[in-house]
Amino acid sequence: MVTRRDLFVALTAAAFTAGAFALASQAPVMGSAVFDWNSIQAKPTPVGSVRSFFKARTATLDELEVHVTTLNPGMASHPPHRHPNEEMVIVKQGTVETLSNGEWKRVGPGSIIFNGSNQLHSLRNVGADQAIYHVINWKSATTPETPQH
Repeated sequence: MVTRRDLFVALTAAAFTAGAFALASQAPVMGSAVFDWNSIQAKPTPVGSVRSFFKARTATLDELEVHVTTLNPGMASHPPHRHPNEEMVIVKQGTVETLSNGEWKRVGPGSIIFNGSNQLHSLRNVGADQAIYHVINWKSATTPETPQH
């Protein structure tokens, strides 16, 4: 026979266990930080290289991720795709074409590309030299869980 005391002990243990798992799943919050370009190693990819600066939770975002892609001439970062998170691309060097709202648009250094949640997009280097661009991705409490087609 299960007593009230047994039930209380079991429920208390379950609550503490659930709380421990909830705390363990919470990544630390990234505060102010500085990331030196020269300290971030460029990792080769089949289309160029990537420098991954960080991917972390912040005080206002569930996830903030920044990387810099170097794309060789004539290459595309990936086929057209969509994802739930929003992202911003800032072109540092080169000439790229980006698929935005069903249309390919050509832009160069200093240009900013915004890819909305679940919007089809892509990017390709159409210049004679490498294209370099910063990518900033974020997720918040309102970011959908899965892509919507």
